[in-house]
Amino acid sequence: MTITAELRYLSQSDLKQLGADHSNAFMCAIEEGLQLHAKRQFTQPLKPYLRWPDAPHIADRIIAMPCYLGGDNPIAGIKWIGSRHHNPTKHQLPRASAVIILNDAETNYPVAILEASLISAMRTAAITGIATRYLAKSDFREVSIIGCGPIAQTQVQTLLEQYPQITHVHLYDLFPAAADKLISQFAPRFPNVNFTIQASAEAAVRLADVLVTCTVSDAPYIPFAWLKRGCFVSNISIMDIEKDVFLKADKVVVDDWDQSNREKKVINQLVEEGLFSREQLHAELGDIVSGEIKGRDNDDEIILLNPMGMAIDDIVCARWFYQAALAQQVGTRLPLF
Repeated sequence: MTITAELRYLSQSDLKQLGADHSNAFMCAIEEGLQLHAKRQFTQPLKPYLRWPDAPHIADRIIAMPCYLGGDNPIAGIKWIGSRHHNPTKHQLPRASAVIILNDAETNYPVAILEASLISAMRTAAITGIATRYLAKSDFREVSIIGCGPIAQTQVQTLLEQYPQITHVHLYDLFPAAADKLISQFAPRFPNVNFTIQASAEAAVRLADVLVTCTVSDAPYIPFAWLKRGCFVSNISIMDIEKDVFLKADKVVVDDWDQSNREKKVINQLVEEGLFSREQLHAELGDIVSGEIKGRDNDDEIILLNPMGMAIDDIVCARWFYQAALAQQVGTRLPLF
């Protein structure tokens, strides 16, 4: 990596110019990041949550997510991601915003600042995309999405871009207008997919070969009894799945055990209650992607992925776009001195 005393700023428009409005680059980058995770070629401190008293909602926080990535092109970085639940209604802004700072691993000088809300959303969807390759039935056809807001949009986009065999997308949201909006966004682009709005979360869950939770729920509501045999659950929003699913699923997978077993999330609650442990975990996702541990053994298994979200995901994607920006001379160069 060329060492210069300047920053390259990449706006969301710059990132889209480099391909960030499609899932392909994120799938490649995330797979690379998971391989590095499996090889332990990273340093990733536990992410702190910054909250204050007048921000009572579970989604009201700022998170710092630092990471060093090794491999052929070592780099360090941090994502600083803020969220306020009232942003859409009170300020007509997206709920979450983010920036990523990349630092050269030789000098520790900052080399790039990237707008990161798009990266954050698309890398989260790519986790589902990659995991689906290893943990879903190979002939799956029906996807169910619980919650139809911004999280769902990139999840649906990635799954439909990467898996053309999908025939049905079942939607449920507490606000049907959100489901209508999602359908209007994707139905014209994917005319061979049947989009349906279900009357309840239970109805949507029971139909799923692949289930993705995309809510801001602070309490579980999806029990094991709703899941059909062979279902792969990508528990993106973390708090939706009842404890009995962790205990009864054939396999439970996380992205990173240490990151997942904290913050009083469901898996952390089970550990503290003595009902779950790392020994009961099937694998971390990187170990499956790297081939160290097998993912799905048969079409009857119910498999739960509980990804807390890793800084690795953000930094490996940011590195991909930073390198692409250097090669294509995209972005704004800002002198440090």
